[in-house]
Amino acid sequence: MRRSIPALAAALGLALTLTACGGSGDDGANETTEPTAGAATTEPALTGTLTMWVDETRIDVMKPIVEEFQSETGVKVDLVQKVSGDIRTDFVSQVPTGQGPDVIIGAHDWTGEFVNNGVVAPIQLGAKSDEFAPSAVQAFTYDGQVYGAPYAIENIALVRNNKLVPETKATTFDELVAEGKAAGVKYPVLIQQGDQGDAYHLYPLQTSFDAPIFAQTADGSYTTDLGLGGENGGKFATYLQKLGKEKVLDPALGGDQVKEAFLNGESPYIVTGPWYTTEFTKAGLDISVLPVPSAGGAEAKPFVGVQGAFISAKSANPVLANEFVVNYLTTEAVQSKLFDLGGRMPALKAAAAKVDDPILQGFNEAGATGAPMPSIPEMGAMWQFWGTTQVQIIGGQATDPVGAWNTMVKNMQDAIDAA
Repeated sequence: MRRSIPALAAALGLALTLTACGGSGDDGANETTEPTAGAATTEPALTGTLTMWVDETRIDVMKPIVEEFQSETGVKVDLVQKVSGDIRTDFVSQVPTGQGPDVIIGAHDWTGEFVNNGVVAPIQLGAKSDEFAPSAVQAFTYDGQVYGAPYAIENIALVRNNKLVPETKATTFDELVAEGKAAGVKYPVLIQQGDQGDAYHLYPLQTSFDAPIFAQTADGSYTTDLGLGGENGGKFATYLQKLGKEKVLDPALGGDQVKEAFLNGESPYIVTGPWYTTEFTKAGLDISVLPVPSAGGAEAKPFVGVQGAFISAKSANPVLANEFVVNYLTTEAVQSKLFDLGGRMPALKAAAAKVDDPILQGFNEAGATGAPMPSIPEMGAMWQFWGTTQVQIIGGQATDPVGAWNTMVKNMQDAIDAA
């Protein structure tokens, strides 16, 4: 049924009162046909163009969605393909001039930069918030406001080679290592590292010690308060040293190495994401996907990455943009079609529940209570300190793991203070 944007605006009470500036749409972008005196009252026809930016990694998925939106609403959408390396910076630089798009499709960890530069508008998901995986909404939440509508979610989990271990009874990571050793192969469990470390793949273990990178508020917004210091961080650092000494973790094993080892049947377990499981199944491996067991007693929470749509703070067509982002992209039918087209797990719980792929369902269950990748600008400076320290502890160069960890936390705090 044809949607009415003017009727939507009235229903919203014009809640989305964004400043309209030129550059995003055509000259008649918000015009409608007024009824003549004495004529029957009808909903006016829609006019105008909605400009949307998408990079080359998402363009093929979005094209059919945009075509259906145009057909249902009568809104013309100018879908512009941008280079993935440029789309983010171009958006930040062009929106203030009025030359940017009305809507941009991208990753949730762009949120902090966009908000701090004043280039995106908050959106109101209202009751729809509860229809998404909690981490998906938290991912786009910044200083208590939501800035993006999520449509897809991905995370790492524990992948098992069912031929080597048909059933996992372990409830802790130490028990998992023991099961892996009992399988009689080269590696009990694989977690990629490399000479620069890999804090991303170790994060489920770290959060199980209740030592998150940053503290979060009740609504999921990240603060700049580091959460990985203190006694809990020290316990995790000590545990890393233990895993290094036991050769459960090895700086010599980067992403390519752990993937090949798992493909070759050299380990029953690997902590990885859906980007590798496709290769595993193509190679004929029978695999299952499970949550990462806790190492420190708390829940192991992997980082969650979320795809979604932002509305420009300078959109010339805020109501049209709101209709696509908040009311169209968030529907079960659209989220299911996005999954069919792109293979990424829907962020909407109802659409995710209909996915009958047990591997993707396993990832979804493992990431249901995961931690969104922090989108605050301070996050960018954390990775180097973090990975370097972890790999030094694992490799034995840092003989005092707690001392090395405390030094890392101090360096992180200095970087935050200097920002």
